[in-house]
Amino acid sequence: VIAVGQIAAEMVGKGHSGIRIVCPLNLGVISDMEATKKLIEISLRKAENLTLELSSSTLLLCCPSEVTQLERESFTSLGNKLGVKDIFIEQEVKAGAIGSGLDIFSSNGSMIIDIGGGSTDIGVLSLGDIVVSESNRIAGNYLDNEIINYLQYNHGLLIGKKTAERIKAEIGTLRETLENPRSTYVSGRDVVSGLPKKITIYENEIRDVLTVPFEGIASLVLKVLQKTPAELSADIIVKGILISGGGALIDGVDEFFHKRIGMDFTLSKRPLTAVVEGTKLLLKNRGSYFVKPTD
Repeated sequence: VIAVGQIAAEMVGKGHSGIRIVCPLNLGVISDMEATKKLIEISLRKAENLTLELSSSTLLLCCPSEVTQLERESFTSLGNKLGVKDIFIEQEVKAGAIGSGLDIFSSNGSMIIDIGGGSTDIGVLSLGDIVVSESNRIAGNYLDNEIINYLQYNHGLLIGKKTAERIKAEIGTLRETLENPRSTYVSGRDVVSGLPKKITIYENEIRDVLTVPFEGIASLVLKVLQKTPAELSADIIVKGILISGGGALIDGVDEFFHKRIGMDFTLSKRPLTAVVEGTKLLLKNRGSYFVKPTD
């Protein structure tokens, strides 16, 4: 292993035949067990001032709400390969809610939409656990692929995932009205000639690309609301719904959901790290969901 994390991500689409780039996780679940194990081991070695004996440690792994039994077992197998004996699994939506500052340990209902990289998780929580949840694969990676496909078929331009991510970050929006649409330059390879090519794309184009996938997420939100008990529904009307994950950074996402669902939506103050922060708190609360973790 010559690189992990962001350094490895910089190599995507640029490596030679002697380098194989691997994504340990795909769609929110483990796709390459050995690569995932290596990623964790290297990350632990890089952590400063950390003395950790894995065999006597507790390992918490977070996964999407809708995973198969086989996918859940792969998380447990990962812990076993690392030499950890005490392993437990939580749903990402719970960790994201706690990390975003929602009080899920009271009897009042809370609802969160966590739009991550591999999956979108939607959950209603009360008394420290999930009451209703749904998930799908319409998330950050899916949106990147939609942008890649759009440019290929509408502009004759081939781009990579990294460029798609940049476009999404710079001019990604869900606002219906755009008075002065932003634009950005995009470079890639011409589909026909195979030569380098540079074009300008506009905000309204990316809005149209993103709207259809987000309609799918909105439909999933409605599905969760329809399955939510009446008393918790009353709480959600008062408190609104929180949006977390990288998808919360897309311009106009709260306005988009408000127009389609008819409820108030707020954005997490730490959308990219909420699941990590929530995971740290859940580790302090091992086995008891009715006691609020200490800070």
